Amino acid sequence: FKGSMASIGINHQSNGRALPLSRNWNRIVAQLGFERDDWMVMLRPWWRLPEDRDSDDNPGMEDYIGRGELTVAHKWQGHVFSVQARHSLRGGDRSHGSAQAAWSFPISGDLKGYAQIFSGYGESLIDYNSRQTTIGVGISVADWF
Repeated sequence: FKGSMASIGINHQSNGRALPLSRNWNRIVAQLGFERDDWMVMLRPWWRLPEDRDSDDNPGMEDYIGRGELTVAHKWQGHVFSVQARHSLRGGDRSHGSAQAAWSFPISGDLKGYAQIFSGYGESLIDYNSRQTTIGVGISVADWF
């Protein structure tokens, strides 16, 4: 595998709602991407910027959404298959994570179909601390790999 991308940045994620439904957090995110033939691996660790305990309306978010994610994707005859895993990197009651599998497939020209299944924590900000399993389908005009 050869390194194809590296970055570091500050990320703000918010659902734009008012309390008590407000969910937001700030974090420093690093990305390291590697490619080989029709394979791609991306590692994204992050560190949540600390908030004052009294004003943190999302306590323990990093224990549910995780402290990083690993994505592996493979391109084959116009199809792209990917898996993504996130984890809190903690044990006991603080051990949470998620997994997602996705498939992008050609429909016509640049138009692609898309299907995914997600299971775990952090699929949405509003329910970041609730375990969910979701299935999604859609259409895409571009692949990211």
